[in-house]
Amino acid sequence: MCDSITVPAPAKINLGLKVFPKRADGYHDIQSVFQTVCLFDEITVSLEGEKNTCRVECDAFPLPEENTFTAAYKAFCVLTGIDKGVHVSVKKRIPAGGGLGGGSSDASSFIQSLDNLFGTKLDFSSLNQLAGKVGSDVFFFTHALNADGRKRYSHFEPYAAYVEGRGELVRQIECRNDFSVVLVLPGVSVSTKTAYGLVDREMEKCGFIQGENPESIYRKKICDWNFVNDFTVPVAREYVQVASALEKLKKSGAVFADMSGSGSTVFGVFDDKSDALKAKKMLEREYVTVLSQPQG
Repeated sequence: MCDSITVPAPAKINLGLKVFPKRADGYHDIQSVFQTVCLFDEITVSLEGEKNTCRVECDAFPLPEENTFTAAYKAFCVLTGIDKGVHVSVKKRIPAGGGLGGGSSDASSFIQSLDNLFGTKLDFSSLNQLAGKVGSDVFFFTHALNADGRKRYSHFEPYAAYVEGRGELVRQIECRNDFSVVLVLPGVSVSTKTAYGLVDREMEKCGFIQGENPESIYRKKICDWNFVNDFTVPVAREYVQVASALEKLKKSGAVFADMSGSGSTVFGVFDDKSDALKAKKMLEREYVTVLSQPQG
């Protein structure tokens, strides 16, 4: 058993995001293509002397006493009987409230770091069970880190999946590598709870529209992509920073542009990397931007 482990936690984008009406249990069913991108947090987990302790330090902002790490740690200890304490150091690069799944990815990488650190050798079913106790997007990252029947949490490999249910139904699909992505951070945070409230009000006003299946769109030529994210219109209406960043991204030459998840990050898809670089250079005068080149 080692004393410390450091792992990357990748971000994701949503290519299309259909939100269904709220269920009786308060969750919403979704349909979306999730794809990892080359933007990472770095998680270091070390043994701590005090039992039943999960101490978390983040370099970007202070975390509340109860957070995704402490929730994951408690669930892991209940499942495994482990009572040894841990210290977690987070180098934060994925923005919070950005729709890129940073907190969920951190939680998934943390759970699998605990499994490695303590040698518990949890099977995929157990890891997925823990994911469900922390957050809906944790399911996707758990699948990504265990794709092809092998644990991949010590290094990054691109991954794409079609996701349904509240996020627990994850089916791997072939990850496309024929486009570049420019992420643009509008400088505002959008809470998931707020975003779902906006979508609920939009559905009350306009009704529910099924639309085309995101997986079918993903298989089209990029120039024919017509993904719809049900969060984009109501969130952009509420947050002018998001609307402005998205409009500028579209004008930068992106073949397709949308908001990721419940926001606030917007992204542009480019079929030529040189065009993506030009757009990034133009947009970074005003925004924090990231260029991601998917690898299939």
